[in-house]
Amino acid sequence: MQLEDYFNFLAPNDIRLKGTRVGIETILYDFIHRARTPEEIAQTYPSLTLEQVYATILYYLHNKEAFSKYLADWLEWNHQQVKAQQLNPSPTAIRMRKLRAEQRKKINHAQVSSR
Repeated sequence: MQLEDYFNFLAPNDIRLKGTRVGIETILYDFIHRARTPEEIAQTYPSLTLEQVYATILYYLHNKEAFSKYLADWLEWNHQQVKAQQLNPSPTAIRMRKLRAEQRKKINHAQVSSR
């Protein structure tokens, strides 16, 4: 089995593990930026096997330069999505923010009252 056989190359910016909807960026972000072990990653995502996690990391190590750009592009896209959501929140997000604010207000009021 070739290392590439573990992946579906859907587009230059969309590589997923075969048989799953998990993109390699998910595994690599956990491994590189969160310093999680392959075992921790496999436990977090039940649809993945430990072998798939190791294959992804090995594929990254063999193609580090290309995947560093892949991850940088993915992180930039995520930042843009977060900004877009903040500028134009969904009705659900607005409702959740309102509920959180009310909850904080109740907690602060309870703390002041108990003093």
